Amino acid sequence: MRGIDTTVHRIRRSVFAEVARMSYEYNTIEEYEQQVRTLPFKIIPGEANTHRESIFLERAIVSERIRLAMGLPLRPIDHQMSTTEGLENCVSAHKYYEPPLINVIKFACHRCPEKIVKVTEMCQGCLAHPCQEICPKNAISFRNGNLSYIDQDLCIKCGRCVDACPYHAIIKTERPCAASCGMNAIHSDSLGRAEIDYDKCVSCGMCLVNCPFGAISDKSQIFQLIQAFKRGDRIYAAVAPAFINQFPGLTPGKFRAAMLQLGFEDVVEVAIGADLCTVEEAKDFLKEVPDEIPFMATSCCPAWSVMAKKLFPERANCVSMAMTPMVLTARMIKKADPDVRVCFVGPCAAKKLEAQRRTIRSDVSFVLTFEELMGMFEAKQVDFDQLEEDPEDKLEHASADGRGFAASGGVAQAVVNAIKELAPDREVKVASAQGLADCKKLLMLAKAGKYNGYLLEGMACPGGCIAGAGTLADPAKTLAQLNKYKATAPFKGAVESPFEMNLAFLEEERHHN
Repeated sequence: MRGIDTTVHRIRRSVFAEVARMSYEYNTIEEYEQQVRTLPFKIIPGEANTHRESIFLERAIVSERIRLAMGLPLRPIDHQMSTTEGLENCVSAHKYYEPPLINVIKFACHRCPEKIVKVTEMCQGCLAHPCQEICPKNAISFRNGNLSYIDQDLCIKCGRCVDACPYHAIIKTERPCAASCGMNAIHSDSLGRAEIDYDKCVSCGMCLVNCPFGAISDKSQIFQLIQAFKRGDRIYAAVAPAFINQFPGLTPGKFRAAMLQLGFEDVVEVAIGADLCTVEEAKDFLKEVPDEIPFMATSCCPAWSVMAKKLFPERANCVSMAMTPMVLTARMIKKADPDVRVCFVGPCAAKKLEAQRRTIRSDVSFVLTFEELMGMFEAKQVDFDQLEEDPEDKLEHASADGRGFAASGGVAQAVVNAIKELAPDREVKVASAQGLADCKKLLMLAKAGKYNGYLLEGMACPGGCIAGAGTLADPAKTLAQLNKYKATAPFKGAVESPFEMNLAFLEEERHHN
């Protein structure tokens, strides 16, 4: 539903904006407690319900969203707890995420039915009965005037009858959050509400953006980031190339000025780190495939790499050991200025958990999604139209290939182009997948030996980072704008990167990681 300004998105953005405004404008625990109690009435004003069966339920859900936006856990439903419980623990410039990152607000869940195949009123009771003829379990009979009927106890939800019906009278439905989860990590609890199996979940966030009731949400560091600004911390924003097209009217030439108004010290393009990651993966591929490992999988998507290691541990060594662009960029920034802190700004929910790893915490202090950043812009009333275009501030230090990491297929293409520069005679075969369900199939085939000698690229989000859980814009339109943005890059391939990051330093950082 990215690119569609739905009620769910408006409420989420309003929560982010109000939490950011509160953090900017107030200073004491007592003031924050008062704001947390009153914000639900500001976000959901009036006396009449608009979206749920009661305005009290609407405000209760918003209260939980506010807690998550401040990094606090959801309150239990079965006993009373104050809205401000634990608030004193999140008024900090150093608070990291506490699992779980992705949360189901139980009383916001619609209790959608599990996967089901059913006959609609469009059934015409035709003579051919193709649905019955094709059913492998004899689950279909005809009743009530020769209309199709499916015995749910016999039905295996294969969907063959759906395809066979000439009137499209049979439909297959599944709860949207579960359908979007490539890890099969979502099931129903005893009351029919969505429940996440965190042993399977890789925090891609696809359930979050596909729930039409807004019952699933992740935690945020907006509040803590602004606390750090107010404390006087110097914080660099490391911005992923998928930022293009996310903020209408905010061009690359205006981006730095907009970020400075929020409190950032400066802005660095993460595509610079993507260039370094590209070169490292290209060198690893040339060295290791096929002599040491049968194939190599890219490493930049954390949800993809965690999924690969969870489900295929015997092939974990085939996932590239190269640091992700986020980490490489952060370490470059801190190498140049050890006293600054780094906030990654991007499209990804899984990056929040990547940054929480013990070996990365000292490099990346905060992670914001574009959706959360928009809330901050609204809180500070940053008017993009009033900002002046400054050519000197354009983010133009990365290659076109580095910026291409934002779209599905872009990572593998960048690595292939680098290999062609480093070893022109080496042929590289590529296989890629987008969406964790297809990524899983890709790795199953690789495990079976079907992709020996290949470079594999996996993207947890269908379409790549431009369709991540924290994006705002239509991915198709963003792709078109990304291609234009790539065309403005000062050079094409990662091998041409002007940054001095030699192999010895990369190896040193890899061991540190």
